[in-house]
Amino acid sequence: MEKKLVAYFSASGVTKKVAEEIAEIEQADLFEITPEIPYTKADLDWRDKNSRSTVEMNDPNCRPAIVGKPADDYDVIFVGFPIWWGREPSVVDTFLDQLTGEGKVIIPFCTSGGSGFGNTSERINNLTGRKFKVLEGKRYGGSVSLEDLKIWMEELGM
Repeated sequence: MEKKLVAYFSASGVTKKVAEEIAEIEQADLFEITPEIPYTKADLDWRDKNSRSTVEMNDPNCRPAIVGKPADDYDVIFVGFPIWWGREPSVVDTFLDQLTGEGKVIIPFCTSGGSGFGNTSERINNLTGRKFKVLEGKRYGGSVSLEDLKIWMEELGM
């Protein structure tokens, strides 16, 4: 039996809710990707060119420190996040950089009120050195039904 993890970063709680539901459906462990320095409302102001999130997202090498790290013995890892600037937040990149081993399946999912998933799956594939199988991700809007998530799990063959 495959060991599964749902890792997520959530700035507003929307991604957290989706992550918790996926973990319940998949009977997976749950891990919150928590920045060592929490984001404030001002940090998340995407209209401010000097806000922390804007500065981080404009630096492709930025890796904000995170709290903790899950065990590395998972076969399947769902990775959830809000879409920022058309991709995963830099704090998620920190988590991805910490993954070791080979052959894991990475399944990204995101929440967004309007932005699409773009080439995020390909970015994640490149970030992880192509040592994992990164599936095409799924985007969800502000709310998603448990039934829709179950359908997605069936499509994935989970």
